[in-house]
Amino acid sequence: MLEFISNNITFLYLIVLMIIVGIELISHVPSVLHTPLMSGANAIHGVVLIGAIIVLGKAESNDYFSLIVGFIGVIVGTLNVIGGFVVTDRMLEMFKKKKK
Repeated sequence: MLEFISNNITFLYLIVLMIIVGIELISHVPSVLHTPLMSGANAIHGVVLIGAIIVLGKAESNDYFSLIVGFIGVIVGTLNVIGGFVVTDRMLEMFKKKKK
């Protein structure tokens, strides 16, 4: 474990820095902009879905770990993309004029 940490200390510093910067950025986003930014980010996460499909396509038929991880990735990626579009649609509904 210590050997892994000493070999990858730069990456560990980078991950800690990304966490700190991410928390600072998110905490300073006004609440009015939070929903549009998050729904857009969820929609962009279709890349996860593409990656999971590639993992499933390249997995050997007897490599159950890759098949399970790929399948879970497809399910979670699909839910994330659909959720992003649902949130965006609900947000845009707030700005439409209501019929009397």
